[in-house]
Amino acid sequence: MTNSVPTLTLNDGNLIPQLGFGVFKVDPAEAERVVTDALEVGYRHIDTAAIYGNEEGVGRAIAASGIPREELFVTTKLWNEDQGFSSTAPALDRSLHRLGLDHVDLYLIHWPVASKGLYVDSWRAMQDLREQGRTRSIGVSNFLESHLQELLDNSDVVPAVDQLELHPAYQQRETTDFARSNGMRVEAWGPLGQGKYPLLEAGVIVAAAEAHGKTPAQAVLRWHLQVGNIVFPKSMHRERIAENFDILDFALTDAEVEALSALDRGGRVGSHPDDVE
Repeated sequence: MTNSVPTLTLNDGNLIPQLGFGVFKVDPAEAERVVTDALEVGYRHIDTAAIYGNEEGVGRAIAASGIPREELFVTTKLWNEDQGFSSTAPALDRSLHRLGLDHVDLYLIHWPVASKGLYVDSWRAMQDLREQGRTRSIGVSNFLESHLQELLDNSDVVPAVDQLELHPAYQQRETTDFARSNGMRVEAWGPLGQGKYPLLEAGVIVAAAEAHGKTPAQAVLRWHLQVGNIVFPKSMHRERIAENFDILDFALTDAEVEALSALDRGGRVGSHPDDVE
């Protein structure tokens, strides 16, 4: 088995590394160190957002790494208060300035915020940004089927990805099935359940991990890869950052994948998209 990170082809033809590194809740003061560790471990896909407040640190780590820009995949996100046709482009410009980049590889609408009714206008603006080369791909985050359908009804451009809370105990199958059937890739945030309940103590996860000489977290991250999710675990600690990357030298059996998939219980840990203003 190859130890290189697998890539997936997006609906616009661009490639995305299936395993990345997330920086949600990474202290801005620690971001440069943490992302530097991730890049040294081998990650080439970094997922940040304007609201995280750590784009500057991510940018400094990228600049200092010496890694050619074309070998990196960088995602950031449009925050809720910046939604709207006229405010989307300036928001990306501010993110690019903080990152020290002339383009990102993927720009996402962070939440639908349906009460504001602006995500369709934001989506129109993002298409212009893609045409201008300021982002190579565009997509959405935390969009449910109804939000995705409205974009499809009002645009010929299908989001490249939908980034959702996803882990074995919460798989959002209605939304993910809809996204995939319409040509979108699915990205998983909170891929280990965010520690809110003992997911990693589940017997089938522990058994799968032991069978392959891996940790329960590694077994879950491998499950994500094998069911087709794009996944980006996060940690502040280099040893755990390296552990989360060390999932490329084994594969779960079909029975193990099915056993982890059977853990779905519909337990959302994060906010419901309709409740985020």
